[in-house]
Amino acid sequence: MDYFENIRRYRSLTPAVLAAALSACATETVLLNSERIEQRFGSYGIDVLASEAGLRRSSLYSIEGDERICRTYAVVRFTDEPDNSYSPEHARVLAGNSLGEVFKANGWAIHKQTLHIGSFHIDGAQTPIGTLMQIPENSELAVHIYQLLLAKEEQVFEYATIIEAHHPDYLSAKDLLGIYHYNNSESLSAESLRDLISLLKSPDPG
Repeated sequence: MDYFENIRRYRSLTPAVLAAALSACATETVLLNSERIEQRFGSYGIDVLASEAGLRRSSLYSIEGDERICRTYAVVRFTDEPDNSYSPEHARVLAGNSLGEVFKANGWAIHKQTLHIGSFHIDGAQTPIGTLMQIPENSELAVHIYQLLLAKEEQVFEYATIIEAHHPDYLSAKDLLGIYHYNNSESLSAESLRDLISLLKSPDPG
C-alpha cells in the first residue's frame, strides 16, 4: 500500500492553502528546523541515512562532545514529478544537503500544510531512531506530518510529504501546536496515521 499516495488523494491545494503559501513569500517568519536546532543546541548537521525511489530518511543532529545526537528524524517522500522550476535546488537536496536551507537560500518561501501533530511511544533502546537519539526505554516522541509547499513569484508547488519525529529534549507536541497551524477536524484517518508513524519505527526505507 502506498500511504503517501493516499495522502495525495486525501489532500488538495485549496484556495486558502494557495493564498497562505503565496503570502509566505513576504511574511514567512517561522524558523527552519535546521535553524531552530542550531539555535537551541549550538550546532547542526544532517546525515542522509537512506535514499531511494523518491524516499529519503535523514537525521538532523546536533553535536554533544564527540557524538551526533539526532534531534529530528525525518522521512521525506518527494513528489513523483518534480517541476523544472526548482530542479537545481532539488538536485542539491538529493545530494544530501538540508532541504530547508537550500530552498531558503535560493529565494523560495516554504509553507508547511500540517496534516497531523501528536506523539507516539517507542522503546528507545530497541529501535534505530532511539539509538540515533540516544533516548531511554519507553520514550515519547512528538510527531509532525505535513505537506511541504514551495512558493515563489506567484507560483506554488507541492514538493514533498514529510513525517518528522522529534527528540524529547527538542520539541514536544505542545511546542509544535504553538508553532504551526493545525486544524484537527481535517486530520488523517487512524489507519493512515498508524501506517505513516510505522515508517518512523521501521529501519527500512520502503
